[in-house]
Amino acid sequence: MQITFLGTAGSWPTKERNASAIAVDTERELVLFDCGEGTQRQMFSSTQSFMRVRRVFLTHFHGDHFLGLPGLIQSMGLNHREAPLDIYGPPETREVVGRVLELGYFTLRFPIEIHPLQAGESVELDGYTVRTSEALHPVPSLAYRLEEGPKRGRFDAPKARALGIRGEEFARLEEGHPVTVGGRTIRPEEVIGPPRPGRSLVYSGDSSPSPDIQRLATGATVLIHEATTATDLEAEANQWGHSSARQAAEIARAAGVGTLFLTHFSSRYKELEPLEGEARAVFPETRTARDLLDHLIRQP
Repeated sequence: MQITFLGTAGSWPTKERNASAIAVDTERELVLFDCGEGTQRQMFSSTQSFMRVRRVFLTHFHGDHFLGLPGLIQSMGLNHREAPLDIYGPPETREVVGRVLELGYFTLRFPIEIHPLQAGESVELDGYTVRTSEALHPVPSLAYRLEEGPKRGRFDAPKARALGIRGEEFARLEEGHPVTVGGRTIRPEEVIGPPRPGRSLVYSGDSSPSPDIQRLATGATVLIHEATTATDLEAEANQWGHSSARQAAEIARAAGVGTLFLTHFSSRYKELEPLEGEARAVFPETRTARDLLDHLIRQP
């Protein structure tokens, strides 16, 4: 599973950062979280292709999180897309995206399904689940958790060899079939450990510190949380439904996540080291997301 940060700016794009968008390659399909203006152009400079996007999850309808959608959809059509596209978002998603599909003169040549979601709903997809919670923002907003299904336990090769397993018998056991060695039947569960939890990531979207997002993020492999300001502007950020880097780190620590990525930085910050430093003082496994950064989420 790979994360590609396509835009890490807060509120509007800058010379250094594009508006919010995150691509997640689940190995089965490409999922897009938010689609700020310029997202499709960012993808040309990234390791991902906009034609591979199978689903789009929108956190809310402030422009920096969805205004790239009309261009993305129309470019997909101009490039002869036939595969369906599913778009998910807050309760007004059907109305807003419906208007997006009426903009300009173009012919939609592939099916689009629109899925309004309520906070607390889950979507079961191909090999993974997306859960939602409410984010604390002035407009209806969702946070998302993408989580793989459980993985098969690890194969204990030394134990298998000690039991006399050789050659093709390894493959048969790994495929879940029993084998017989020296008159004894060895079952897969004797050499394969218990199922392991799948990888997971949580994306806050725009939000002031939220106990719902903290619960959603519990035990996540990666938390991507907005960090619009430094600590000195924390109170002002909270009034507008945003968080500081320090507050994002507090949520990561309380939720017990593996890694925290900060994103959605105010344009006042040309350098991000001070924000990262404030967060790392609370949660050492903090990184600042940067446009076009790839991060591979390895299987635990």
